[in-house]
Amino acid sequence: MNFLKQITERAKVKKQTIVLPEGTDIRCIKAASIAQKEGIADIILVGNEAEIRKLAGDLDITGVRIVDPLIYDKTEAYINQFHEMRKSKGITLEQAAEIMKDCVYFGVMMVKMGDADGAVSGACHSTADTLRPALQIVKTAPGTKLVSAFFIIDMPTPEFGENGTFVFADSGLVENPTAEELAVIAIESAKTFKNLVNAEPRVAMLSYSTYGSAKSELTEKVIKATKLAKEQEPALMLDGELQLDAAIVPEVAKTKAPGSPVAGKANVLVFPDLNAGNIGYKLAQRLGKADAFGPITQGMAMPINDLSRGCVAEDIVGAIAITAVQAQSMKK
Repeated sequence: MNFLKQITERAKVKKQTIVLPEGTDIRCIKAASIAQKEGIADIILVGNEAEIRKLAGDLDITGVRIVDPLIYDKTEAYINQFHEMRKSKGITLEQAAEIMKDCVYFGVMMVKMGDADGAVSGACHSTADTLRPALQIVKTAPGTKLVSAFFIIDMPTPEFGENGTFVFADSGLVENPTAEELAVIAIESAKTFKNLVNAEPRVAMLSYSTYGSAKSELTEKVIKATKLAKEQEPALMLDGELQLDAAIVPEVAKTKAPGSPVAGKANVLVFPDLNAGNIGYKLAQRLGKADAFGPITQGMAMPINDLSRGCVAEDIVGAIAITAVQAQSMKK
């Protein structure tokens, strides 16, 4: 069973309510139709009902709930709550009312107020425009030092990773993490892998160097991050610094990193910065023909997840299922 099938089946076990704020994007409408019909989640689309139904055309959106912020009976409560949360930042009640007209802010407030269990946005908004409302409204989980983002990469063959499945992090949010932040990303990504893939994580701290084959400020950051992560989670299978081939190819690992508990069989790849992470996931997706789901956030108090603006409806369905499983886990 590939990752998408596995995660959708888990989402169905205890169905969650997921809001898609970009309700007038046809890709979101198609994804809503699929997710609702297949029982992956109960879906809310945000927007004008007449416009959404016109765009939907022949698509079956039976059971999909449509919420228009301009006429919704809870909008005033959302405005008041947002004003209360942000008045210390200088936000007036009038400004709060204006902000709640923004579909992403409104969708995130639905999650905050308990009217949805998670949100998926970003089909036609930047990552910043998706995550800014999340950080202002939902905030980080208790005890969390950093919000970061990852992609689930599902390769078409089971040769590498966990039967072809990887977590790539951070590939969507933290631009140039410090060694301390890189250690946090590694530990959180391992937890994410365990939760979403249902398998033991094997974390590779990636670099252009393996075990000191090169020495620079860049490699030293990864070495320090590896040391910090091992100190914080000594039971975690984590190693570095490793080049990509040493991390995932057993034959190369025997030569470059003999004796490593991770080399040659890594399933969580931690990139040294966002340049590398973003390029890496797109190479896997476009040249390796992998399915790429994300960027998905980790470290939020409630699941608010991003999409690539190049996504298709099937990508959104995957993000809905992942968000639903995250919501299930957060309620335990």
